[in-house]
Amino acid sequence: MSVRRLTTAQALVAFLAAQQVERDGVTAPLFAGVLGIFGHGNVAGIGQALQQDGRLRYVLPRNEQAMVHTAVAYAKQRHRLQTWACTSSIGPGATNMVTGAALATINRLPVLLLPGDVFSSRRPNPVLQQLELPGRPEASVNDTLAPVSRFFDRVNRPDQLPSSLLEAMRVLTDQAETGAVTIALPQDVQVEAADFPDQLFDPRVWRIDRIGVAAQPLAAAVALLREARRPLIVAGGGLRYSQAGDALRALVDATGMPVAETQAGKGALPFDHRSALGALGATGTPGANLAAREADVVLAVGTRLSDFTTASHTAFQDPGLRLIALNVSGFDAHKLGALPLVADARAGLEQLAAALTGHRVPAGHAELAARRNCEWDAEVERLMAPAAGPPTQAQVIGAVNAGRADDVVVCAAGSLPGDLHKLWRTRDPDGYHLEYGYSCMGYEVAGGLGVKLAAPDREVIVMVGDGSWLMMSSEIATSIQEGVRMTVVLIDNKGFGSIGGLSRSLGSEGFGTGYTVSVDLVQNAASLGAIATRAATLDELAASLDAARKADRTSVIVIACDPGRPVGSYESWWDVPVAEVSEMPAVRQARANYERSRVKQRPFLGGSA
Repeated sequence: MSVRRLTTAQALVAFLAAQQVERDGVTAPLFAGVLGIFGHGNVAGIGQALQQDGRLRYVLPRNEQAMVHTAVAYAKQRHRLQTWACTSSIGPGATNMVTGAALATINRLPVLLLPGDVFSSRRPNPVLQQLELPGRPEASVNDTLAPVSRFFDRVNRPDQLPSSLLEAMRVLTDQAETGAVTIALPQDVQVEAADFPDQLFDPRVWRIDRIGVAAQPLAAAVALLREARRPLIVAGGGLRYSQAGDALRALVDATGMPVAETQAGKGALPFDHRSALGALGATGTPGANLAAREADVVLAVGTRLSDFTTASHTAFQDPGLRLIALNVSGFDAHKLGALPLVADARAGLEQLAAALTGHRVPAGHAELAARRNCEWDAEVERLMAPAAGPPTQAQVIGAVNAGRADDVVVCAAGSLPGDLHKLWRTRDPDGYHLEYGYSCMGYEVAGGLGVKLAAPDREVIVMVGDGSWLMMSSEIATSIQEGVRMTVVLIDNKGFGSIGGLSRSLGSEGFGTGYTVSVDLVQNAASLGAIATRAATLDELAASLDAARKADRTSVIVIACDPGRPVGSYESWWDVPVAEVSEMPAVRQARANYERSRVKQRPFLGGSA
């Protein structure tokens, strides 16, 4: 067997450059490149290997957490078929990646993390930034990545690398298991040379097969759907990752079943499709939430059924409701006592459509969905319409949404996700990019960079509040460095507007949610290299958005919104516990309201057929 003498880091980089992924006959590199911040622990190992090899694109970000967000956003925009590797130094560089790893794993999105680690030999211990735990000499701060990773390993010898890499790639490309994958690399092992088999560096294709539903559960699901009088489809993110939009539309057009969307599934149908009810759950539309309340059979496709989707288990109220869950993950397919259809979303929907040939829902049910769609569209028009006074957040969303059909909006945390979920008129399945599994403040700008890297020909518009901006806006500088132009609409709320509103609804008067020091956000953005402007009106915002499309680099548009005219909640609830006893009358009233809502919770929806 022929071998190649390389350092562990050189072997790692050569292996990553040779990995490919294939689905539906289309093959592409698994890794778009490496995002990395060098320090002691990776500069002499992975840094040297990347420079010497030269096949993988290297991008220097400004923050380790942000670079993981960038990689994850890229993977989401590419339907989980391509991602980046992220490398850090030991110590704070590695622990900065923990939040990004948690976000990736919660959202089922692939990213490879390569943190530097302390010396495997332990000769110079304790080194700078090393954690020492008496009784656990093998511990390092990288252990914090283990519980938020789908696969975690520490390579303490060069000959451990091949088996670790193969298992890491399996998890990254497994649609049911994917998430953060971590291989911790002690700094002395990175630079140690060994003889690696040449076969390790041959091009390797990881094929993603479309697994269908087994015959027995498929027949049971079809029987339930044929008997249903008020069925509802819940479209989740798995639809997008499977690129199953056409399959969903074919099923809906043939049967007339209405569709409600999760945050990750928004865009499964165009907003004006007669069966599209829009957002479901705690941030949902009245049509979708009323349909959920009335449904006798729910087909949940590619969703984790999180508390926002189920309105904290109050969304589905029919006593005889039967839940069918089509999901590539058996873990998700079995939730809430559902009838599990463990399969690829597109393959499963195609099977259901074939088995339901000739079936239509009751005409009144389909017509009710179409009427609710029109009623909600009129409400969106009302909320977005310009009016006297400072602009509202809904009006700002309307101005951004008036752009081209292939624009991509990016957001993650605060009150914006709820408003976008309800109001954004999706015209393209990949035009709505919300990170809401972790709802991570600071994701937005870094995520926008990842989306633009993944879709360089599309206009990427990041919508972010000042709270998230001040936590992490550093990747504006990276976008300038890389020539990756995007537009940021920065809403100046003077604090944490979303949590302030939540606090007031719980009787706590917004305590601890408002800023007492004002920051000049325009100058702040300009200092990072962006073209920065302030818009006082909707007309000025529209003009700034048009100018940003023609600019040669990233633009940031700052605009303040009227907090006194928020978008309301529609037929929904979210479980946020309220103090059981309090001296504050408003808190006591909020607790009474909470108790009344909590009795509607249904954390189990019945056994399988």
